[in-house]
Amino acid sequence: MAQQLDENFVKAVKLLLNTKGRVVLTGVGKSGLICKKIAATLSSTGTPSFFLHPTDAAHGDLGMLRGEDAVIAVSHSGETPELLSIVPLIKSFGIPVIAITSSLDSTLARLSDIVLNLGVKKEACPYNLAPTTSTTATLALGDAIAITLMKLKGFSSRDFARLHPGGKLGIRLSKVKEIMRKGEELPIVSPETPLKDAILEISSKKLGATLVVDKEKLVGIITDGDLRRAFERGVDFKTPAREVMTKEPKVIDEESFGEEALELMELNKITVLPVVDERGKVVGIVHLHDILGRKFETFKKK
Repeated sequence: MAQQLDENFVKAVKLLLNTKGRVVLTGVGKSGLICKKIAATLSSTGTPSFFLHPTDAAHGDLGMLRGEDAVIAVSHSGETPELLSIVPLIKSFGIPVIAITSSLDSTLARLSDIVLNLGVKKEACPYNLAPTTSTTATLALGDAIAITLMKLKGFSSRDFARLHPGGKLGIRLSKVKEIMRKGEELPIVSPETPLKDAILEISSKKLGATLVVDKEKLVGIITDGDLRRAFERGVDFKTPAREVMTKEPKVIDEESFGEEALELMELNKITVLPVVDERGKVVGIVHLHDILGRKFETFKKK
């Protein structure tokens, strides 16, 4: 598919880039299913789009179209009757049509303004009947269009986050301040806190670590690993937190994205990340599992 991209791909992308309305995908059968996926990908990456079934279009749903829209019609053979019955009507509305087909001399190709050649000669189906290679190629071409438009429009990860507020993806694209733990959920001890009390704080907040804070500023962190190494050195429960803590731990600010926090934790092989402001004041903490979307029991003080 990449080798077959030519000036028609450029023309199609420019047309869609300048489309003030929606991009409408239409096709029948397996091609229709692929159209639905392409429409969904376009919509989620900054190009409003929807799927229109040719049969429904012929029975009134053509009214969903507006003059500023653009249509992508998909047919491997280029001779799908249901599709051919509505393309002339779409054209009569002054709406441009981009055809995706493997037959450049087909009726659909002749009716369309721009033709994108799938170039599929044979399906993977042993009988060359079931749409397999052609639908996969169409999907790849649709993704190429969507991603090219995404880049040309300057569609950023922040824009992506606004359109994907739910699920694990939404969490990773949320701001740190929206997912961090704060207030009474924060495990905090002072530099002079005895190790015994620091362990109790770690256990009670169930994050596997505690922040060491002096006058609201972060000075260190004590993790389960720090505790193991401390006991291997022979420290006792009266040892102050400052002698066990890791100084200058990795931190992040609350305006960063969950994805950035995740990358920082994976890079440094840590599971908790303190959140501080520009003065080094502790404002929260993020746990790896908060970003990955796992659920934990919340410890509530009575």
